Amino acid sequence: MNPLRRRLLIAAPMSLVAARARARVDYPPVAAPLELAFPRDHGSHPAFRTEWWYATGWTRDEDGVERGVQVTFFRNRPGIAERSQSAFAPRELLFAHAAVADPAVGRLVHDQRAARAGFGLAQASTATTDVRIDDWTFALDGDTYVAHVPAREFTLALRYRATQAVLLQGTGGVSRKGPRPAQTSAYYSRPHLAIEGTITSDGRRRRVRGVAWLDHEWSSDYLADQASGWDWIGVPLDDGGALMAYRIRDPGGGTYWAGGAIRDAAGTTRILGPDGVEFRPGRRWRSPRTGVDYPVAFVVRTGDLEVTLDPLMDDQELDARASVGIVYWEGAVVARVAGRAIGRGYLELAGYARPLRL
Repeated sequence: MNPLRRRLLIAAPMSLVAARARARVDYPPVAAPLELAFPRDHGSHPAFRTEWWYATGWTRDEDGVERGVQVTFFRNRPGIAERSQSAFAPRELLFAHAAVADPAVGRLVHDQRAARAGFGLAQASTATTDVRIDDWTFALDGDTYVAHVPAREFTLALRYRATQAVLLQGTGGVSRKGPRPAQTSAYYSRPHLAIEGTITSDGRRRRVRGVAWLDHEWSSDYLADQASGWDWIGVPLDDGGALMAYRIRDPGGGTYWAGGAIRDAAGTTRILGPDGVEFRPGRRWRSPRTGVDYPVAFVVRTGDLEVTLDPLMDDQELDARASVGIVYWEGAVVARVAGRAIGRGYLELAGYARPLRL
């Protein structure tokens, strides 16, 4: 197909279906017991409002240079024109972000895509993980996720091989995001994915290896009206354990809700509620492009473990206003205890530019 026609089909304006008014949509809640079944639940859940597959990791090339890498695909059910028979009806929207954190560059290098599902050019399979927007793809093949992302300033060709069991977050995969029972998400993680592949940039193809963390999450009521955004960490620990923690922030910057999980090297998991997680912001950085002020260093308490998070570099801001409409900080960080590195993972800071509305 002609590339221009392909782009027009993917990004055709919503005004083509705007004649149909937005109807009330009853999105299903996430409720226990969840009874996840794989590989089906590695796939899409199109009845729910929001969903994402979110892979973040640290890589090292043949010269020993470390870089952070992020590949994320989002799915959204906007509740628009669901009864329309038009092929252009935006019944399902897909978005993708990809980024490389390279200290030699000094800023996050990133790209993004957005599309309505359809035309064989953008899809999210319900059978297993297989999401794609044009030539950006992220798919599960056996126990390995395969990412192919030809972005404007780089190309990612990466394989993420599962080395550990799925980590169910919350209660059997039902993760609370607020005090009301409906404020939940279905949420599982895959820590310690073994990365292998290539990162191509500046005309050079570099072979890399590393370790990654994958989150798959879906929800119909993720963020309460009283919440403004969130802070999240996912850290594969050097001893084979795993650490995830988040806090939902209130409009004043305090904690509206929090949670997390710690899995030790033996595979025993401890789920943490709001009383077991504390985020204490440290050093701040202001973006020279957007003027947004972020806390880029934290002390995070999870149960009896207290870690200090330091960024690989300060400028890891991702401007996604061309796709999901937000600006956020998504950064590679080192987790330390008493000055000793215990793991390398990612920190996400969302809702600092303005309150989020998913």
